[in-house]
Amino acid sequence: MLAEYNRLEKEIEKLNKKISQLPNGCLICAKNGSFIKWYVSENQKPVYLPKKHKNMAQKLAMKRYYTELLTTLKREQDAIYRYLDHHQDNSNNSASQLLSQPGYKELLSPLFMPTSHKLTEWMLEPYDKNPKHPEQLSIKTNSGNMVRSKSEAFIDMLLHANKIPFKYECALTLGSTVFYPDFTIMHPKTGEIFYWEHFGMMDDPVYAGKAYSKLQKFSKHGIIPSINLITTYETQEHPLDLDTVQKLIEQYFS
Repeated sequence: MLAEYNRLEKEIEKLNKKISQLPNGCLICAKNGSFIKWYVSENQKPVYLPKKHKNMAQKLAMKRYYTELLTTLKREQDAIYRYLDHHQDNSNNSASQLLSQPGYKELLSPLFMPTSHKLTEWMLEPYDKNPKHPEQLSIKTNSGNMVRSKSEAFIDMLLHANKIPFKYECALTLGSTVFYPDFTIMHPKTGEIFYWEHFGMMDDPVYAGKAYSKLQKFSKHGIIPSINLITTYETQEHPLDLDTVQKLIEQYFS
């Protein structure tokens, strides 16, 4: 718990520094028919921002996003273990809400896109997704994905924040069976494909048995834990935390 609190403290410091280096004013994205118009609000007086000033609009959008994210992180720091419940209610995740507003997603995309065109193309290309139990896709993440659990939201959020290209529940055919690994990831430096499976109910013997069986099938086809398969586990008493996820991302993709 203390390690997570300290990690959040460092993230808050970084965000404050980034915000201080961005222009004054607040960006307003207003929809006008099929077009988006930008305005800068200072002292409650919005001023139109022409398209030729896209660089300024982008910086102000980043400032707005960083400010909203700062609010989110401060909430989480106040109640670390209530963070999970906090993310279950998307109305509390103001940073995620901002990304869904008209105009902001386009302006903020450079913050999260991989560093090369090839990686971005791979991440954005269409793919077959898991068709099973769509009603369980109940948590919207900052990347725009809908995921099935709070721990998957952790993984999605930090992959996205670290500009690691990934696909959520992308179809994978092994022999005669189609699997849908939680995350299919392309290494940003080598282009190698990794998979990430999170097993969230390991205190349930039936669930644990299925998890081990799945790992055996993966291994049979050359997808090996700690080599090209990242695995995380949790029980009710030992939930997954953000610090663990971040360390794994640094271990495999730095």
